[in-house]
Amino acid sequence: MQRGPVFAAPYQLSADEGSESDTYARASNPGWRDLESALATLEGAAGALVVGSGMSAITVVLRSLLTAGDTVVVPSDGYYQVRAYARERLEPMGITVHELRTADMAGEAADALLASAEGTTVVVAETPANPSLDVVDLRIVSEQCANAGAVLVVDNTTATPLGQQPLELGADVVVASGTKTLSGHSDLLMGYIAASDADFLAGMERERALSGTVLGPFETWLAHRSLGTAGLRFERQCANALALAAVLETHPAAHRVRYPGLPGDPAHAVAAGQMSRFGGLVTFEVDSAEQFHRLVAGSDLLVPATSFGGIHTTADRRARWGDPVPDGFVRLSCGIEDTDDLVADLESALSAL
Repeated sequence: MQRGPVFAAPYQLSADEGSESDTYARASNPGWRDLESALATLEGAAGALVVGSGMSAITVVLRSLLTAGDTVVVPSDGYYQVRAYARERLEPMGITVHELRTADMAGEAADALLASAEGTTVVVAETPANPSLDVVDLRIVSEQCANAGAVLVVDNTTATPLGQQPLELGADVVVASGTKTLSGHSDLLMGYIAASDADFLAGMERERALSGTVLGPFETWLAHRSLGTAGLRFERQCANALALAAVLETHPAAHRVRYPGLPGDPAHAVAAGQMSRFGGLVTFEVDSAEQFHRLVAGSDLLVPATSFGGIHTTADRRARWGDPVPDGFVRLSCGIEDTDDLVADLESALSAL
């Protein structure tokens, strides 16, 4: 059974100085240890660190690994805020920033870039990428990074450890937004880092403490509570995603449907080789932003919202946030509603376009 949240900032100190497990909650606390142990087990890692958000996870990792003269490679079709952080914060510090499409991260372009990179090189791969849903072969990119002496960081948010094990596939570090599918109730912000290299973890733990990007006690408890149903929720989300993708790929109002679980998807072969489940995200395009809003208005179940991974099915027009996608590009996050109900609702909404 999970223990309740511990609402404490300072902890009572011992006369035997240095013997305490906890002294101040920004450095350590029992709630973190319980949640981090569970996350490390899920990711197959030696250890994990929880932080205040998914962006905190990636920024803590990059700040702990990179200094002036180093190089970072980020996906050009992945989460846009990672690119923004690299350009707006790391580049002015003298860190060279390169962008590569997810599909190009395992191949000649990546090899050439790694061969010419200066200083410590960190490659950030997000697979499936958000929102493109392209997939990179992690076995290949991890081998390329190892041969070049680069560090491979994999964002496992979309796949979750229930669908993909990046460390087993050769990654050095895993980051993820626990805000999304793992916590799954759209009621908290949380990120985490997982790794098996003790030096990496120590440096990142120090960066967390110095930067103060910490997770509060109640959010820690909520996230740990949610892990007990994560497998059940994710199984239904994946089933719903496949069912809705199948509807969309044959409907004339939907274009360029992407879901790695579809046999005809360009990423399916690679995804099937490294993923046990294909996730709850589906993307497609309608003709315009106006059509997107008509689609949502014509549905009883689609909730217009950003983020993803919650128990309710949501639709997000990603061009609104600055992603380099067409105005009618839709990211559908499938919830845990009855599959037949979702299919009927989507078909009805599409028929009105």
